[in-house]
Amino acid sequence: MIIKTLAENTALTEEYACEHGLSLYIETENHKLLFDTGQSDLFIRNAKTMGVDLSQVDTVVISHGHYDHGGGLEYFLAINDHAAIYINEHAFEPHYGDTQNNIGLQKELLNNGKIILTGDHLPIDDELSLFTFNKEPRPFFMSSFGLTVMREKELCPDDFTHEQYLIIRDGDKSVLISGCSHKGILNIMRWTMSYQPYVVVGGFHLMKLDSDSSNSVVLDKMAKELMLYDAKFFTCHCTGQQQYQYLKKSMKGKLNYLSAGQTVTL
Repeated sequence: MIIKTLAENTALTEEYACEHGLSLYIETENHKLLFDTGQSDLFIRNAKTMGVDLSQVDTVVISHGHYDHGGGLEYFLAINDHAAIYINEHAFEPHYGDTQNNIGLQKELLNNGKIILTGDHLPIDDELSLFTFNKEPRPFFMSSFGLTVMREKELCPDDFTHEQYLIIRDGDKSVLISGCSHKGILNIMRWTMSYQPYVVVGGFHLMKLDSDSSNSVVLDKMAKELMLYDAKFFTCHCTGQQQYQYLKKSMKGKLNYLSAGQTVTL
């Protein structure tokens, strides 16, 4: 399996552009997959630099309904007319940031016949499965950090029912791909334990935590809990550079960072 980072907050070298967002190209035994599209066409430009032909992608997964993960979808549709696109049924609800700015997806995209709206669990085939785990308890608290959703004409804290996770089966184990882990990476690891993910890729949504304050207790607990799993973690995007460096000190080589232009071969 090959994972190429097409868009991320940082870039591996000056050869690649970067933006606040995430897009991953993944080649499995059976698929050429795009996981998220960043917020613009930047992922397409970086793909060309990395030698990735996005017209050959057969499957697209949008992790959740925020512009920095699905904003580039309109540009993808202009270069690929056959890929199946999986988006959760709640992703097109109105989503807002902590300043009440609209951070949602373009509702016009719903008119595209390639979009498949997903529920709590969708086995795409023997290799790929999507999950929300919305019905599972959340033993580890995770703040919404001011992110909201409009329901019944009122803004309320986002519960991230629109966020889905991709499990890629790889032999008797699996690879877990998450966009932002808004529901909490510790909860997600508990929920996916039976799938034995040996590699976990995604943001941890910690960038608003200050590791120099009492929040370091939260990071210490997270590092300790993640070390209990027989998995290697590749984080990015909304984790935050300061928070990543703090966690890395405690995770003894089990945590690495992905930047735009970077390739991981499993």
